[in-house]
Amino acid sequence: MSISEASKKQGGLAGVIAGESAICTCGTGNGLNYYGYAIEDLAEHCEFEEVAYLLQYAKLPNANELKDYKSKIIASRPLSVELKAMLKLIPKGVHPMNVCQSAVALLGTLEAEKDDFSDQDNKIIRLLGVLPSVICFWHNYINGGKEIDFESKEDSIAGYFLEKLHQKTPPAEFVKAMHCSLILYAEHEFNASTFTARICASTKSDIFSAVAGAIGALRGPLHGGANEAAFGLISSFDNVEDAINGVNQKLANKELLMGFGHRVYGVGGDPRNAVIKKWSKALSNNHKLFAISEAIEGVMKEKRPSLPPNADFYSASAYHFMGIPTEYFTPIFIMSRVSGWCAHIKEQRANNKLIRPSSNYIGPEPMKFIQIHQR
Repeated sequence: MSISEASKKQGGLAGVIAGESAICTCGTGNGLNYYGYAIEDLAEHCEFEEVAYLLQYAKLPNANELKDYKSKIIASRPLSVELKAMLKLIPKGVHPMNVCQSAVALLGTLEAEKDDFSDQDNKIIRLLGVLPSVICFWHNYINGGKEIDFESKEDSIAGYFLEKLHQKTPPAEFVKAMHCSLILYAEHEFNASTFTARICASTKSDIFSAVAGAIGALRGPLHGGANEAAFGLISSFDNVEDAINGVNQKLANKELLMGFGHRVYGVGGDPRNAVIKKWSKALSNNHKLFAISEAIEGVMKEKRPSLPPNADFYSASAYHFMGIPTEYFTPIFIMSRVSGWCAHIKEQRANNKLIRPSSNYIGPEPMKFIQIHQR
């Protein structure tokens, strides 16, 4: 069977090679690697900023480069008067993903990228710095009427986000867990949101438009929104017995369980799952939700071995144990994946060709036109 025939059978362009990239290996037999570095090593030994630097400049930073990079990100945290004014107008109840998308689009008008893209690296740093501020400013304003400041002793995106979200210094283990999560989510080859960003970039559009489009793709429950849905599943059960019975019933009803299976990894499983599961367990303090999660995983392993848990499943409980509201699970994904999106935007621009695939037409044969008075 040819690639095109396989894609037609599976749907959704599965198996179609849509371009070349040097950034990431994903499900190709070599595990998940960013510019050749295994995700397990990066998650264990790096801060997220090291990985963001790697994705932006195709090399890991030395100590001085990392210090300078983090300083630039810190300087990019503040929100302008105009951006704060817009965020104040967005009412409670709006999904934070739409808040982030609106903020990025507004940045495209307030801080437009140069037509020749010569300032793209500065814009990437601005996005890395500003997105946590956008989320936390809006969260605190709609829930308490408080306008947060952007000063912090936390020099990392992980620590800064947790501090400003909760308005207190985060525990060190929370910061480490957040670094790990951001690293795991930073890049994942030609996924739906990244491909959206590349398509937009291929038209020679600006970086803010490309990232805003990517956020729209990430919002859906079949992509980034899966972690919210996964937590909804886990938290719907009171205990392990309920979880086992409930999942068996859902499988009998042929319901889709979010947080399991992956388009790319298949039966081999998502390598990110084992890494974030360790953090979920460490943060749980024997909370029943971790036991429930393992019980659900056990049922799926027995009944649906072809659908192992993906990165979203234990990320959901890890975030919950850090006190993060469920509606912010996917915006955290944005804070991380913007590094991968921008890496792909840079790569697309470096050797650009307009991405314009063709469709397989399945409509009617040519028809004779009928005047309106004869229809």
